[in-house]
Amino acid sequence: MTEITKITAPAELAKAYDPQSVERGLYDWWDDQGFFAPSETDLTDGRKPFVTIMPPPNVTGVLHVGHALFVALEDIMTRWHRMKGEPTLWLPGADHAGIAGQWVVEKQLAEEGLTRQDLGREKFLERVWRFMDEYRPRIREQMKLLGASADWSRFAFTMDEGPARAVRHVFKHLYDKGLIYRGKRMITWCPRCRTAISDLEVKHREEQSNLWYLAYPVEGSDEKLVVATTRPETMLGDTGVAVNPDDERYSHLVGKQVRLPIVDRLIPIVTDSHVDKEFGTGAVKVTPAHDPNDFEIAQRTNLPAISIMNVDGSINDEGAEFAGMTREDARAGVVQRFEDTGLLVKVEPHTHSVGHCERCDTVVEPMISEQWFVQMDSLAKPAYDAAQNGGLTFVPERFKGVYDNWLENIHDWCISRKLWWGHRIPIWYCQECGDVHVTIEETMELCPSCGGAVEQDPAVLDTWFSSGLWPFSTLGWPDETPDLKRFYPGSVLETGYEILFIWVARMVFLGIEIMGEVPFHTVYLHGIVRDIEGAKMSKTKGNVIDPIEVSGEFGADALRYTLVTQSSPGNDSRLSLQKVEASRNFGNKLWNATRFALRTISDHEIEMDAEGLVRPAKDLQLADRWILSRLDEVTSGSTRLLDGCLFGEAGRQINDFIWSELCDWYIEASKVRLKEPEEAKVVAQVLAYTIERSLRLLHPFMPFITEALWQQVPHRGESIMIAPWPEAGTPDEAAERSFASLMELVRSIRNVRSEAGVEPARWLSADIYAGSLKDDFESARREIGFLARIADDHLRMREGAPEHDANARTAIAGDVVASLPLAGMVDLTAERERLQKELEEVRKEQQRAEKQLSNESFVSRAPEQVVRVQRERLARSTEQISLIEQRLRALDSV
Repeated sequence: MTEITKITAPAELAKAYDPQSVERGLYDWWDDQGFFAPSETDLTDGRKPFVTIMPPPNVTGVLHVGHALFVALEDIMTRWHRMKGEPTLWLPGADHAGIAGQWVVEKQLAEEGLTRQDLGREKFLERVWRFMDEYRPRIREQMKLLGASADWSRFAFTMDEGPARAVRHVFKHLYDKGLIYRGKRMITWCPRCRTAISDLEVKHREEQSNLWYLAYPVEGSDEKLVVATTRPETMLGDTGVAVNPDDERYSHLVGKQVRLPIVDRLIPIVTDSHVDKEFGTGAVKVTPAHDPNDFEIAQRTNLPAISIMNVDGSINDEGAEFAGMTREDARAGVVQRFEDTGLLVKVEPHTHSVGHCERCDTVVEPMISEQWFVQMDSLAKPAYDAAQNGGLTFVPERFKGVYDNWLENIHDWCISRKLWWGHRIPIWYCQECGDVHVTIEETMELCPSCGGAVEQDPAVLDTWFSSGLWPFSTLGWPDETPDLKRFYPGSVLETGYEILFIWVARMVFLGIEIMGEVPFHTVYLHGIVRDIEGAKMSKTKGNVIDPIEVSGEFGADALRYTLVTQSSPGNDSRLSLQKVEASRNFGNKLWNATRFALRTISDHEIEMDAEGLVRPAKDLQLADRWILSRLDEVTSGSTRLLDGCLFGEAGRQINDFIWSELCDWYIEASKVRLKEPEEAKVVAQVLAYTIERSLRLLHPFMPFITEALWQQVPHRGESIMIAPWPEAGTPDEAAERSFASLMELVRSIRNVRSEAGVEPARWLSADIYAGSLKDDFESARREIGFLARIADDHLRMREGAPEHDANARTAIAGDVVASLPLAGMVDLTAERERLQKELEEVRKEQQRAEKQLSNESFVSRAPEQVVRVQRERLARSTEQISLIEQRLRALDSV
């Protein structure tokens, strides 16, 4: 049933858009109303829910622009699906951050002159928990400023009891299946953090160093075998020298030994097909304990491994007189010894890639260590198969190949870390009978086998072990909770491409292993947000953009909109404050348009039905039909783009519609009809309907301003965030064609005015030849006149083809032609005077050029380029004189 509603203009809608005052308080109101959480009906009605989990930020500081980007993207998805009427869950959380979490507290202790060893494990963990409890709430507060509509009642922390219990259950499950084992393997070690780290947590960068050529004496001869190395200090742990079996230069030495300088150890010369004959001398020193390639060679050739380093990176007792030195000092000492003994052959500059711990930037060290590993072959295959059979898709699709390649070449996963902060490995060792026990309980008092005392393994699990369980541990698993039944598997996982392996792939294979199905069907990957020059943001470069500060200056809506619309799936983007300011200006444009519309709406009765505003259908003019059709087009287009995860393009199309078509064309065109009550009533209904729907389309991108304005325009419902997503009607193709021609004609007339130097306020005359569009153009004559500044009594719609008129300018728009008499465009006397003055100046320019070129001395002696400039000046001035004289003749004939 249709009802008529009289709208009163809201006095509180300020003249200027102020993002801070608009955004203040809205988030808390949304949260207090419970809009972020699935309703009781959502939990039980059987409809397929939309579920996405938030990549849990580390509890180690403030948010950066990368966090702001994922908040914007995931909030767009969440708000859109919520408006579509789907049960929607965006589950937020925070990560304990393992190494990073421990490191930040250790830095605090260092400022107090303390170490974690000074406190002991228990007291240190208490200190870390205090830090986490202080900083964890800040994540919610910072995301609240960005408008994240996550269900904070389900907020999870990786060290909470629920996720911690899930970690123990999964560990025991994998251990009982024989997929977790303990062994000595080559791992990557951080000497500062004093723990193993994943290869994915190592950042490599090119560094300038040297290639040292060292001579090893061949035992039993005067010959020396020269090897090249970038790390001469590791020669203290050499256990062999390897050459390629096809390298004839060394075939006579294979099977012999060299005497290792400094440590005076005999080591064999072996062959291995992986040795590169072209690198260095083609002979490589083999240090199995400190190089992954050397470790593999040693496995194939039965060479022993000798570790020469302590856990802090210093040289141990195997390093002879260098014991206790740092790696750097030992390097200098070893090189000096070789030089002193005449065994340093040469030194060459060499650039190579050096690995650094991503947390503390210390150069990492390959080491052989006893660690806990997950056997990956049987876990990787189902995760690989899921991407092949369509159960798991990637946006953009090219990352499927990257994902496939990693799983095809996967290594066993080192899951133990020599840290104190994190999930303690649930392995217990009996101190009496020696049995090893795995438990799902947090503690074990006595050995189940003999009743003896037990001691827990001191290591903790890799942070990504607990993060890999995130899609189901946050829903209550291992218990069969209603949330787990309702919201697993999820829908979309949105995150940065740089953690595709370190997190996404692990969630996939653990989800399949534990839950029997993939944790989500789509993986959306965003790129890195860089500065305007394309450089990665860092504190050392001073180019970091703080999203909280930017939101404070320009508004969260502007920052969100900028981050999303300047980016595309899987690609890095560049951010500048100028772009954010432009997005704020878009908000200001929308604010002013709504403010204008409300003045019109408040003067008229607006039709509403049970669902909201009634779509205008009666007494519509061409502009009305056109804007409603364009609204239908942008609704269907943006819906299609959102469905394809092309969020940036969807946002840009909505912007183009609001800024250009609604504000610059329809609102401007509608002003000529506001003086007539019946016509103004139609305009009011069209404005109300179009703006209300435009606000709904824009809401996922700019939630604050759209809510504030939506509350002022006629609407049904409590909040825009739970209002239904608009549905598109059938486009009016005829209206779109006609009005598109009208806009093109107006632009063409404006160009003619500009070229002729016509003052903006001057009203002109025009004869318009519209052909088949004559009736539509006649109906819109007032709009054409107003937009192109054509006086109504001098606007004539003509039949037939336009005639050539030398005394008129022509504006063309497809098949439509407008003839604009010169007499009405300019003050002829003033224009003649202006052109005469311009002609005098150009003639002087011509004369100067002619004088120079008539001087034979100048032409023969001046540089060719200087002479060419004068010739070009003469030609240009001659052409200008011709054009000005032609213009003057045209004026004389008027």
